[in-house]
Amino acid sequence: MSAPEELQRLRVGIAGYGVVGRRRRHYIDLNPRMRTVAVCDAKYATHGVFEDGVKYYSDYQSLLRQELDVLFVSLPNYLAAEVTVAGLARGLHVFCEKPPGRDLADLARVIEEEQRHPALKLKFGFNHHYHYSVKEARRIVLSGDLGHVINLRGLYGKSKIISFESSWRTRRSEAGGGILLDQGIHMVDLMRMFAGEFDRIQSVVSNSFWRHDVEDNAYALMQTKDGIVAMLHSSATQWRHSFRLEITLERGHLTLEGILSGSKSYGSETLTIAYTSEDDGGDPREVTTHYERDDSWRDEIAEFADAVVGDRQIIEGSSFEALRTMELVYRIYGADREWKKRFDIVDRAPEPVASLLK
Repeated sequence: MSAPEELQRLRVGIAGYGVVGRRRRHYIDLNPRMRTVAVCDAKYATHGVFEDGVKYYSDYQSLLRQELDVLFVSLPNYLAAEVTVAGLARGLHVFCEKPPGRDLADLARVIEEEQRHPALKLKFGFNHHYHYSVKEARRIVLSGDLGHVINLRGLYGKSKIISFESSWRTRRSEAGGGILLDQGIHMVDLMRMFAGEFDRIQSVVSNSFWRHDVEDNAYALMQTKDGIVAMLHSSATQWRHSFRLEITLERGHLTLEGILSGSKSYGSETLTIAYTSEDDGGDPREVTTHYERDDSWRDEIAEFADAVVGDRQIIEGSSFEALRTMELVYRIYGADREWKKRFDIVDRAPEPVASLLK
């Protein structure tokens, strides 16, 4: 790359330089339109410069005083909205990991700041949209080749809430929620993508195993106005990390199993398509595709860079979509009356942001 082209690359700062922040940097620096110039993380006792010339800071305020074009936010839930708002106020395009905050009030503050800066791009990291199995399933559903969606069943589980003994993830004041907000939000987001908006919701939310003040299991039964039914189980007592989404259509069935991740602990990523016929005897023909490569992080960042450089609208991971998904998460919490009362759950977006959902 020539020097003039190098100067045209977007200058990126990364707030939160843990596992996710470092992984984001890898793909940011591979993108020809971006380069990381500075990071921050509380693990650094002071400010300094890495051997490759990238600056590091102990706090996000110092990071935001640098000459940046773009801010990536890879921070805990209790800081995500605060730093996203600060980045937008600083005049930066912002990419924030999911969840977009601890609750709907956090996200409302972000959206209010976003609306003050219509020229800036804001994107949330709903990374599962970019996995090859999900993209192919979406193509099939949208094509109508197998008819309309009838119902969905989804399981997303892990063996515990990460670092459950002392992590901020176990404290409601810092996390906002447990396994449903932390991981299950991806499944909620995918169910919305495949089925549309749900208006009837029943749920059971529980913290009976790990006994923190955030949930370790959430079970939901939901239905759209068109009659599509979805069953969801988000679990921190699965013992084996699991991802499985089943989509039943009028003339077939899709099973997405496994999801390629940094830990590789969810098994191989596959999409199985079952084609029904009148004489299949309940044993339809199936075709299974195995996906060995995960380009989701690369593709997600590339789409964001293109939106910034080309002044294109954010579609995947927009604040509007994030708001709808977050509201559904909190409606699942609120549908369990005991859980709602126990933790004073607010399950609707505050005005005037709520008007965006009408």
